[in-house]
Amino acid sequence: MDSIIQQMRAIRLALRKNEVWRSVDFDDFLTDDLVSPSLDDSYEYTYRCNIPDLDTDRLALVNGYCRQPLQVLPNGIVMGGLREARRQYPDLVQRYFGSCTTKTVTRSFTTMQDEAFGKGMVNPYLDINTEHYTDGLFVYIPDGVKVQKPLQFLSVIRSDHPLMLQTRNLVYVGRGSQVAIIHCDDSYDQNSSFSNNVTEIFADEGALVEHYKMQNLNAQSALLNQTYTTLQRDASLRSIAISINGGHIRNHSEIRMNGEGCETQAHGLYLIDKEEQVDNYIFVEHSHPHCHSNELFKGIMDDAARATFNGHVLVSDGAAKTEAYQSNKNILMTDKAVVNTKPFLEIYNDDVKCSHGSTIGQLDEQALFYIRSRGVSERTAKTMLLYAFCDEVIQKIAIPALRERLSDMVKKRLHGELNVCSDCALHCSTPCNGEEAGATFKIDVSKL
Repeated sequence: MDSIIQQMRAIRLALRKNEVWRSVDFDDFLTDDLVSPSLDDSYEYTYRCNIPDLDTDRLALVNGYCRQPLQVLPNGIVMGGLREARRQYPDLVQRYFGSCTTKTVTRSFTTMQDEAFGKGMVNPYLDINTEHYTDGLFVYIPDGVKVQKPLQFLSVIRSDHPLMLQTRNLVYVGRGSQVAIIHCDDSYDQNSSFSNNVTEIFADEGALVEHYKMQNLNAQSALLNQTYTTLQRDASLRSIAISINGGHIRNHSEIRMNGEGCETQAHGLYLIDKEEQVDNYIFVEHSHPHCHSNELFKGIMDDAARATFNGHVLVSDGAAKTEAYQSNKNILMTDKAVVNTKPFLEIYNDDVKCSHGSTIGQLDEQALFYIRSRGVSERTAKTMLLYAFCDEVIQKIAIPALRERLSDMVKKRLHGELNVCSDCALHCSTPCNGEEAGATFKIDVSKL
C-alpha cells in the first residue's frame, strides 16, 4: 500500500508543469493511514433508492468489491462484478478490456501525451489502476437490445477506517443497442478516502449510450473519475456529470469517435463551496467525417472553492463536415473563489463548424433588482437566479424521475449543506430532515 501512495505522490511531482494535470493535487488526501480494502470490507449492499419513481437495475460496489452474483438475462445481457466476469467469461472480458484506453495515434494527441507522461507512456494514474484494481462492474449488451430500465452503478464507501480504492468498470454496448447508465459515487460516513476509478464504454455501430455521473462525497474524500469512451460508426453518447459535494473531484473524460456519423453530447454541472475543488478535463477526438459534438459545463463556486475546466477538441485532417461546440460558464460568489478555464480547439480541416468560449462572472445585478422589486427577499432572489443558471444542464437529463430529483438536490445545495430553508420560495418536492415537503413554486426560467 505504501508503494501505491508513493507512486501517486511521484506522479504529482512529475506532472506539476503539465497543462492537463498541473491543477491535480491529491497530496492532502494521500495520507499514510489509507489502506487497500479486502473482500472482508465489502458486503452485499441492500440499496433503498431515495429517488421516487426511479426504477433501475442496480449493481453495487461496496468498498471496492461487488458481492452480487453475475447475471445472464434472457436477452443475452451479462452484468455483475468484473472479477467474477473475468473468471466466467475470460475471452469476452479480454476482448474489450483496455480497448478504450489505448492511445490514439494522432500527431497532436500523441505529442501531448508524450510531453505529459514520457514517450510511449499512457496516463500513469490509469496504469496504477490497471495494475492494482480490486474489482469493478461489467456489463455486456448484445446487438439490437434496447435496455428498458436504466442501469444504476453504485460506488459506495462505508468503512470505519480510511480507504484507497482502485476500481474498474467495463461496458460493451452492441450494434444498434441502447442503454442508460446512472453512475453514483457516495460516501456514508466522514472517514477519509481516495478513489481512483476507471470506466471504459465501448459503443458499437449505431449504439446509443446515456451516461449520468452523480458525485456526492464527504469533504474528506478525493475522487479521480476517469471515463474512456469509444464510439463506432453512427453511435451516440449523452453524458452528464453532476458534482455536488466532495473534497477534491477530478472528472477526466476521453471520447473518441471512430466512425462517420457519431454524436457526442457532454455536459457538466458543479456546485462547490468551503475549500472544495472540482476539476473537469474532457478530450473529444473527431477523426472521421460528419461527426457532431457539443459540450456545456457550468459551475458555481462559493467561499474559497476552486474549479478547473480544461476542454480539448481535436479535429483531424480527415474529419470533414465536423460540427464541434464547447462552452464553459462560471459564477463566483466571493472574491476568494477561483476558477481556471481553458476551452481549446485544435483543427486540421477547413470544412468544419466549430466554436468555443468561456465566461466568469457574478450574478446579474439588474436581474436581481428586478426580482427583488416584486417583493422577493434577497436570498431567495439569488437562489432563483442561481437555479435558473443550473437549469440549462438539468433539463438535458432524459430520465424524468432523475431530472426531478436532481433539480431538488440542486435547490437544496444552493442553500448550503443540502438543507432547505423554511422561508424559501423554492421548496423541494421531497421531505428534508424529517420535515414535510413544502409547496411547489414553479419557475419559468425563460423569464429570468
